[in-house]
Amino acid sequence: MATIQDIGLSAAINILGAVVFLLAFAFLRLQPINDRVYFPKWYLKGARESPSHGGTFVRKFVNLDMRSYLKFLSWMAAALKMPEDELISHSGLDSAVYLRIYLVGIKIFAPISVLAFIVLVPVNWTNDTLQFSKVEHSNVDKLSISNIPVGSKRFIAHLAMAYVFTFWTCYVLLREYGIVANMRLRFLSSEKRRPDQFTVLARNIPPDPDESISELVEHFFLVNHPDHYLTHQVVYNANKLAKLVKEKAKMQNWLDYYQLKFERNASKRPTTKTGFLGCFGTKVDAIEYYTSEIERIENEEAEEREKIVKDPKSVVPAAFVSFRSRWGAAVCAQTQQTSNPTVWLTEWAPEPRDVYWDNLSIPFVSLTVRRLIVAVAFFFLNFFYVIPIAFVQSLANLEGIEKAAPFLKPLIEEPTIKSFIQGFLPGIALKIFLILLPSILMFMSKVEGLTSISSLERRSASKYYIFIFFNVFLASIIAGSALEQLKSYIHQSANEIPRTIGEAIPMKATFFITYTMVDGWAGVAGEILRLKPLVIFHLKNFFLVKTEKDREEAMDPGSIGFDSSEPQIQLYFLLGLVYAAVTPFLLPFVLIFFGFAYVVYRHQIINVYNQEYESAAAFWPSVHGRIITALIVSQLLLLGLLSTKGAGQSTPVLLVLPVVTFYFHKYCKNRYEPTFVKCPLQEAMKKDTLERAREPGFDLKGYLMNAYIHPVFKGDEDDEKFSITDEPETEQVLVATKRQSRRNTPVPSKYNGSESPSLPDIVNDQRL
Repeated sequence: MATIQDIGLSAAINILGAVVFLLAFAFLRLQPINDRVYFPKWYLKGARESPSHGGTFVRKFVNLDMRSYLKFLSWMAAALKMPEDELISHSGLDSAVYLRIYLVGIKIFAPISVLAFIVLVPVNWTNDTLQFSKVEHSNVDKLSISNIPVGSKRFIAHLAMAYVFTFWTCYVLLREYGIVANMRLRFLSSEKRRPDQFTVLARNIPPDPDESISELVEHFFLVNHPDHYLTHQVVYNANKLAKLVKEKAKMQNWLDYYQLKFERNASKRPTTKTGFLGCFGTKVDAIEYYTSEIERIENEEAEEREKIVKDPKSVVPAAFVSFRSRWGAAVCAQTQQTSNPTVWLTEWAPEPRDVYWDNLSIPFVSLTVRRLIVAVAFFFLNFFYVIPIAFVQSLANLEGIEKAAPFLKPLIEEPTIKSFIQGFLPGIALKIFLILLPSILMFMSKVEGLTSISSLERRSASKYYIFIFFNVFLASIIAGSALEQLKSYIHQSANEIPRTIGEAIPMKATFFITYTMVDGWAGVAGEILRLKPLVIFHLKNFFLVKTEKDREEAMDPGSIGFDSSEPQIQLYFLLGLVYAAVTPFLLPFVLIFFGFAYVVYRHQIINVYNQEYESAAAFWPSVHGRIITALIVSQLLLLGLLSTKGAGQSTPVLLVLPVVTFYFHKYCKNRYEPTFVKCPLQEAMKKDTLERAREPGFDLKGYLMNAYIHPVFKGDEDDEKFSITDEPETEQVLVATKRQSRRNTPVPSKYNGSESPSLPDIVNDQRL
């Protein structure tokens, strides 16, 4: 169990690590050769050029201006200087609202920390319960609720503070929900024209023997949305073609590398092996080999493109349908299209860069089965991850280590080594075990079949939060308490074990303190250093870059990574709220995390991250809901803890809090959540009216025509093969169709012969 000395050593290590990272960043960011690594966003916007100092060759790589090094912390002030409105214009609403999560943490925990240290710390400290207890403890635990004797009237202070903390948290959340909702409405009303504002995604289109998917979509929407339908783009299954394009790009990189190598040393032709990773197989001329591979892939690519064009089976039963107005799109996206609720399903289309094309080819009927399989796999992942979590907790239990490896006992008993093991090692071990988890959860979300990157990240974030709650939070408490108090459990009667657990749970705060310092202090400082992108950029710059375009592609600005970063933030909300009334000593560590992370991520969002999409803060209801969950969990755990401390009479008083919090959440959900999931028709009509008045002759159909073509087809010579061609608009009495029956449409077909006439024949007939 970590003592004050252990936590002090851990704090020293993590603070030293953070300082080293920050100093390295302050030095590296000033070097001209690293400018594209630490300021890529400005390059992508075309607002920054490579620093040119003139003079000697050295100045192109090293900053020799000594005065700039004296201002090595100026990046902090610069990060805080940009106003929020300018930040939204520069980085988008998603990025600005993401930063508000950190601000919410500061607003909640700054007053709570002050109150807890003024009221609860003296109440806990001025007791000697643990001194005469059989429970293993340290000096830190004397600041917790475990140090108060059973049945003491001092628990009134904790009850009162629980009410204060709950009402303050709800007040902050209510204000922030309102602020973010207004920010979203203002952003949507002031936003420039985007294809997704006029487009819906139609899925599970029922097959028709007489019409192709494209003709069927056109017919259906001309009939059911005659005044608003404009055009559509069917979805092609181009996953195989996308893999070929990706493989060709990889081969091209290798060809560029070997060509550049040959240019630097023309006396020797570069060679490679044809086997795995170029380490096995026959040795061949590298340039000739990769040139031939690219030609082979290009031939396969051409064949696949031709197959997609000619094969009707390449068209999946889904389409992006665009309308003449935002109002028309909003009506279609938010209503049921037919009496059968399982077909012609419509939803708002993601913006083109947000579409996850691989999943559009998944049959809609298989989505339920896929989600069931993923749910089962996620359950077992949670279950089996308990094993490494228990191992992490065993690292903090010196007795367990000494029993497993007796020969290490002399080394472990050294004060410095002992403090390192108990104060630093468990936190870093847990972080290592969690490194691969976000990638695993993102893969699971992709298997579920979600069609946008933003929805994939939100779903993955939800899984990650559940995982953190059960495995990092609950499993660490249960496993850690069991390991530390094993001796007490063995020598006690069964009736005494719940009380022992009640005393032991608050003591796990020391483990979470060490984890907060590892992940929340040193980890955040490591994020700003960007060591991995720095190394990769210079490797690409040296081996692959030939032109300025290549150099721009070598930049890796990255993005916020909502799927992994937001659940980690939620862990600190959970820890802060749970331990606020139990072990207030943890609160300053959480507060420092929120403040430090806010500055670092504000700098990264301004200068580095290039967000992949813009969802207009659609994730905020999830953020709000998870903080509410943490608040209710904190209330229930305090209720259970006090019941083991002989304060059972407080149960009715505490039961009020989760009930009030739940109804507060329902109020916020009903009041604000519709703003994040629906488009008000009033706002859509207002924006349409203003746009028509300002740009009466705008060619909306031309603007939307190719917006939702698969990326592998964009820029092709045969691009028109995958788009709907313009036809002169004619006033038609009936909608042109090849269908022989009245199925799926109320408009009768005037053709009932054995053969269906072609679409042009019908149109010509109606013109007569």
